[in-house]
Amino acid sequence: MKDLAPAAAARFRDRHLTADGQRRASVRLSHPETLWFNTGTLCNIECANCYIASSPVNDALVHIRASEVRDYLDQIETRGWPVREIGFTGGEPFMNPEIIEMAGAALARGFEVLILTNAMRPMMRPAMRAGLERLHAAHGARLTLRISLDHYGAPLHDSERGAGSFARTIEGMAWLRDAGIAMTVAGRTIWGESESRARAGYGALFRQHGFAIDARDPARTVLFPEMDETAEVPEISAACWSILGKSPEDVMCASSRMVVRRKGAARPAVLACTLLAYAPEFELGETLAEAEADVWLNHPHCARFCVLGGASCSG
Repeated sequence: MKDLAPAAAARFRDRHLTADGQRRASVRLSHPETLWFNTGTLCNIECANCYIASSPVNDALVHIRASEVRDYLDQIETRGWPVREIGFTGGEPFMNPEIIEMAGAALARGFEVLILTNAMRPMMRPAMRAGLERLHAAHGARLTLRISLDHYGAPLHDSERGAGSFARTIEGMAWLRDAGIAMTVAGRTIWGESESRARAGYGALFRQHGFAIDARDPARTVLFPEMDETAEVPEISAACWSILGKSPEDVMCASSRMVVRRKGAARPAVLACTLLAYAPEFELGETLAEAEADVWLNHPHCARFCVLGGASCSG
């Protein structure tokens, strides 16, 4: 929950206009494919650079309930959203005692389910392992766990997540391998090495442990950049789409939304983006109908991670 740099705060102030008076870029929900649920910000560990500041004591987003998840699954049907996938993120989803029930509810309706996890002790509790085995037996490959493995080597991974965390994650992955449960991996690109070297390192690790994960496939081994909220980035005007040769439909908020339950709130809320859980301007309402509103790209993350990707929209 870092503060924006002063210059960025000055630029990203008006919802509809950039600082130089241009119409700000916006994105409509053109093809909703994924509905995310944040299961809560509590986590068994505290990472050095967690984008959502999850920790053993951060309950800013409290545990969402299975009954609330079912309500949103009903809303998907009512609204006719062509959702393919239900994602569960955190915090650590296996800290939420209802995660198995929630995932099962989504799977039972025919959705694919993706759970983001560090594969450590919360997942390895007997009740959670038994629940995952039941879900896998009933639904097979429609259940996938994406494992947070910041680096393919223990020293750098542990520098982010604490001493011994790499070994405990590998232990969890080995259990998933033996249970036949599908896995992907999420790593980071903050180590100053090339993508090809990073993928080669992950590939060697996967072969060593017999993990059926393709390190060369960006969908199976996802490498995320560091999310520095203080870094300077330009605003995105409506003219940038044609300048960059990009389409609004390529941006994440064209295809997904995230449901959270804030501490003290009577009901969950729907957010435009999984990356901006604490930015109130990206809260769209309590229902999926309200969440169909256009999203205005007035945050540095919109430029750095979703639009530019290292490009520039200067004319």
